[in-house]
Amino acid sequence: MAVEFQLFLFTESMCAMPVTEPFVATTEFYVRYAETDAQGIVHHAAYIVWFEEARSHYARARGTDYADFERAGYWLSVASVQARYSRPARYGDRVAVHCWVESSGSRAVTFRYEIDHADSKVRFVTGESRHICVNREGQPVIIPADWRHWLGT
Repeated sequence: MAVEFQLFLFTESMCAMPVTEPFVATTEFYVRYAETDAQGIVHHAAYIVWFEEARSHYARARGTDYADFERAGYWLSVASVQARYSRPARYGDRVAVHCWVESSGSRAVTFRYEIDHADSKVRFVTGESRHICVNREGQPVIIPADWRHWLGT
């Protein structure tokens, strides 16, 4: 994966600190028939689901599980999601979804994604999602310390 990064982590005071090499988690799988239209092209909404799977894989690769985060009474609610579609993935393609933390603060985190053909490296989609940490009542809260540690805050 040839990617150049100029990423910033934001601290509580919002002072930018450059990050040169973020941890990137990659998960691979084959496009399922249910994710495609009649022409065998992946429906645009499937990529957003793949972003979610990439975030879950990212947490597991960092040694934790998002399900444990929820059991502890926290959620990373999606505040925004963006996707830029370059080329369509098709039924049977083996895709690689790369995920990393672009920025994080005391209550928010932004993930970035690249979805490529796992073999040819053709880029299908790039995107990002921004999340706010909330408690059981839906109130914004500070991300727990053990999660902030590997998120970079």
